[in-house]
Amino acid sequence: MGASKSKPVQPNQPPPNPELDKPWRKFDWSAKEDLKQRLEKFSTSHPEVKDIKIMLAGQIGAGKSSFINSLSSTFQGRICSRAPVNEASDVDSHSFTRCLREFAIKSGGKKLPFIVKDVMGLESKVLAGAQPEDIINAVFGHVKHSYKFDEKQAITDKDSCYTKDTKLSDQSFCLVYVIAADTIQLVDDQLTNKLKIIRQRISDQGIPQVIVLTKVDEACPLVQKNLQKVYTSKKIKERMEMCHMKTGVPLTDIFPVKNYHNEIETDDGIDVLILKALEHIVQNANDRLDDSEMY
Repeated sequence: MGASKSKPVQPNQPPPNPELDKPWRKFDWSAKEDLKQRLEKFSTSHPEVKDIKIMLAGQIGAGKSSFINSLSSTFQGRICSRAPVNEASDVDSHSFTRCLREFAIKSGGKKLPFIVKDVMGLESKVLAGAQPEDIINAVFGHVKHSYKFDEKQAITDKDSCYTKDTKLSDQSFCLVYVIAADTIQLVDDQLTNKLKIIRQRISDQGIPQVIVLTKVDEACPLVQKNLQKVYTSKKIKERMEMCHMKTGVPLTDIFPVKNYHNEIETDDGIDVLILKALEHIVQNANDRLDDSEMY
């Protein structure tokens, strides 16, 4: 038998280009001061509500508390650490946030008219992490400040920390899901189902939902080298589309950010991404406040 013909050796193919030819979303990287000023001048559209309340929810380790600290850092012009953050290696195993907490955002010495609320992180297991009912009740103002979450039992109207009669000013007018770009592919059906339960119940009452996609630098080497590549990165675009498919939140309501992590000085690129996300959140929340009489 004759020897079989070997296939010709192909020359080494260059790796695929990780970058798009042009940004897939228009973004002004020089808009930091304009965004900051608009948010500093913001006022609510309803006379009974002085502060827009924004509820944060999301997977354990995604960076909810770090996002709060990054918001404060952006407005203060220095690195802030107001919300406790767990940097230990087992950060993904348990939620570091155990109680419902509220954080006012200040610029200089001025308190801005929005408050960010932080809850226990979500987990895949049924009886682990925050329960969907707790997050839903917290959004509608039924859960008192500093309530300690019970992983195995959601709050009920019989609990002392449950507020039955709430005012409009007690309610959060936007729910923000904080999801990590570097692990979005690992979000399983159980966690996705929890998010969908929350999303459906909140949507029934017209509460807008926004996703803050954190850790974009850890998800893409291109972005790690240059944050301004975030909207030309194929990897980040893919992760944002994956986020949309898993949660149902439109791409127009998904914003990639990088939280402050090991920096000791603030950075304009980090700040402008955070400010743009916050402006969208605040505008959506205020629109819902305008429509409050419909619900």
